Amino acid sequence: MRVAEILRIKGHTLHTAAPGDRVVDAVKVMAQQDIGSLIVMDQGRLVGMLTFREVLDALAQRDGGLGDLAIDAIYERDPLTATPSLDVMELRRAMLERHSRYVPVTDGSTLLGVVSFHDVAKAVYEEQSFENRMLKTYIQS
Repeated sequence: MRVAEILRIKGHTLHTAAPGDRVVDAVKVMAQQDIGSLIVMDQGRLVGMLTFREVLDALAQRDGGLGDLAIDAIYERDPLTATPSLDVMELRRAMLERHSRYVPVTDGSTLLGVVSFHDVAKAVYEEQSFENRMLKTYIQS
């Protein structure tokens, strides 16, 4: 299975923020949309990711307050990215190595979507379940 298939199933909805936006506003969007990350875009270009990991770290460092802290101060500037043609098992390995829960999918400079570790786990599970059903059917016949 390829990353493109995960995006096809889950959709290409993107939630973005700018580096100068306030972290507290980003947290509100993440909570309202029930998402764990935002793509950080600057002048139409992917520059990084903001995830709940960076937000929690900022809260811990600032005694629970965010004030007017800008995304620019905390976002991950070099996130793991994937291409649509990447094999899902290869993406899973890379996500585990880099401890990445969210991965932007790009085709050249075009941002196509974001896949989460949950999306990858679900895809692998469904693929293995299908293979198991096929094997059981083959054995029974």
